[in-house]
Amino acid sequence: MLRSREKMERENMEEHNQSKKRLRVCVATCNRADYSKLAPIMFGIKSHPEDFELEVVVLGSHLIDDYGNTFRMIEQDDFDIGSKLHTIVRGEDEAAMVESVGLALVKLPDVLQRLRPDILVVHGDRFDALALATAAALMNIRILHLEGGEVSGTIDDSIRHAISKLAHYHACCTRMAEQHLIAMCEDHCRILLAGCPSYDKLLSTHHREDYMDIIKSWLGDKVQERDYIVALQHPVTTDIQHSIKIYGLMLDALLSFNKKTLILFPNIDAGSKEMVRVMRKKGIEQHPNFRAVKHIPFEQFIQLVCHAGCMIGNSSCGVREAGAFGTPVINLGTRQTGRETGENVLHVRDADTQNKIYHALELQFGKRYPCSKIYGDGNAVPRILKFLRTIDLDEPLQKTFCFPPVKDPISQDIDHILETQSALAIDLGGTNLRVAIVCMRGKVVKKYTQPNPKTFEARMHLILKMCTDAMRDAVCLNCRILGVGVSTGGRVNPQEGVVLHSTKLIQEWSSVDLRTPISDTLHLPVWVDNDGNCAALAERKFGHGKGVENFVTVITGTGIGGGIIHHNELVHGSTFCAAELGHIMVSLDGPDCSCGSHGCIEAYASGMALQKEAKRLHDEDLLKVEGMDMKLSEPITAAHLISAARMGNSKADAILNKASTALGVGIINILHIVNPSLVILSGVLASYYQAPVQRIISERALLSAQSIKVVTSDLEEPALLGAASMVLDYATRRIY
Repeated sequence: MLRSREKMERENMEEHNQSKKRLRVCVATCNRADYSKLAPIMFGIKSHPEDFELEVVVLGSHLIDDYGNTFRMIEQDDFDIGSKLHTIVRGEDEAAMVESVGLALVKLPDVLQRLRPDILVVHGDRFDALALATAAALMNIRILHLEGGEVSGTIDDSIRHAISKLAHYHACCTRMAEQHLIAMCEDHCRILLAGCPSYDKLLSTHHREDYMDIIKSWLGDKVQERDYIVALQHPVTTDIQHSIKIYGLMLDALLSFNKKTLILFPNIDAGSKEMVRVMRKKGIEQHPNFRAVKHIPFEQFIQLVCHAGCMIGNSSCGVREAGAFGTPVINLGTRQTGRETGENVLHVRDADTQNKIYHALELQFGKRYPCSKIYGDGNAVPRILKFLRTIDLDEPLQKTFCFPPVKDPISQDIDHILETQSALAIDLGGTNLRVAIVCMRGKVVKKYTQPNPKTFEARMHLILKMCTDAMRDAVCLNCRILGVGVSTGGRVNPQEGVVLHSTKLIQEWSSVDLRTPISDTLHLPVWVDNDGNCAALAERKFGHGKGVENFVTVITGTGIGGGIIHHNELVHGSTFCAAELGHIMVSLDGPDCSCGSHGCIEAYASGMALQKEAKRLHDEDLLKVEGMDMKLSEPITAAHLISAARMGNSKADAILNKASTALGVGIINILHIVNPSLVILSGVLASYYQAPVQRIISERALLSAQSIKVVTSDLEEPALLGAASMVLDYATRRIY
């Protein structure tokens, strides 16, 4: 019985192994640069023979003697090359590139038909890779594209994006590249944020002890670490003549700079032959300071870049791999425009003079920068292998795109467009809860008001109900809601959408996540900020702050608050309590403030402070003056104090003068700290305070700040408009 059981287990195991199909992966490499990215994946695939079957196809400049016959390094890495395709038509001009693509398309079908891979792995943005992706797509072979979604500012962009549209799966390097692919309507489920595969090898091997031996073998025995330059400049195929000019200026600057320089030949793109002619005309290959080479093995090249005093040119290595070492880089011209870079890169986009490039060398040579891992953390290959294992070959091959929903246009009239794009704005006040539909022009299309419940549960329930009702009404009003903005009192973390500490007017409202329940219910993006900041945002979009780069909004209502706009952006501060303008202290022994301190602006000039003083005068029978209309049942407010002062009540006038002075001095402090060009007073007391505050600034501020203008807000609903502006300004960016 035991032998019979063992036999059955063996048979079951054999059946399982036979049923488990290995994924047949074809990796196609075209040149030395893409092999440095593909080799780590190839090693990873080869180390898992139980899951994968590797086929290698070599084409492009790998097989050209002038570019180092770099296919040999693939053989030295012990990979079996299944096919070698001579696909390059020499000429190094635009026509030769087109002919090379055509030649590759003629030769590839036989190879792909013979190998019959389950998936073809292609890299980057080369014209050879475009031929590979085109052939595979037309032959119904699944494609995994590496490094899609990036931007570099040349014809490479168009080629890269074309390959992305042909590819079925994507392994990208950066979060921004992932977002670009999603914006290009690629299926999010088929995009892997892996990092750059070359970083796996780069981060694990660049601390080699023999790096000085490598440096000396390429540059000579007398060269020291960080006392040499690595130069690598490629042609820009959309502006070849300008590329050649920049190349000549770079060589002249390097000759004048008089440092040992390792210079690599340009790639095979159109224009490379002319660049080589410029190099030879200047005698670079014979110059004692230069070592000109066609190819360096990647493991040695990263040592040379890591320990260089500077790298110069327009190679992607400068903006990608060099950042991992903190090596200073000078990026010349437009070939890498749009790439994400670390602080180690100095861009010389308009490299039109030798002196400009020479000055860049003076600034960068010998410096060191913090290491950057924008393009990877050293774990790309395990992620990619795991991703490959999840590919279901039984899924339909037909690629689908995730287009955003598009509503049939009713009209192309600009007024219609401005009216229909709208935001849902919520104002969480101490007394009332208000929700409004606000259109792009700042018009409140419809408003809903309810008393604000006292308990947390009731308040959240009411918010969600009012928002749901408003969303339903928005459909009838032909308003497309882009998102939800929430204005609330207290301290808010806008990055997380959390109310950290609320005001005393809104009880049970601390450490509350407002974003998640609203977003989950309405399926919309949600922004949250405090009411002072929202008032500033409202002014920036719809009010006096429109077009003003630096201004301050001060709310003069029940309390004192506000927001600061600096360089067109809202200032939040490190713990989200910037612009707590009401709690600027103007006296060390002033009246008690609600914050627990003494002598704050709010303790002097807020509506609550003035109401308190009005009640005191009323209780002492010192408030009412002849001709002043006061009903016995009427509650005493700040308005009575202002009315009494205007009718000649000296005590009321003294209180208001003290309040105006406190507010004016507080605003002067703001002017002296952030130096805005405009102060906007908002709230019910704004019109009263405007003239006194302007006078106090002209009397007490520094001479340079005395001319700063103080205006009153024209906006009727600053909290709601500010909440809406967060949506209308940031709904497409989602970085607020």
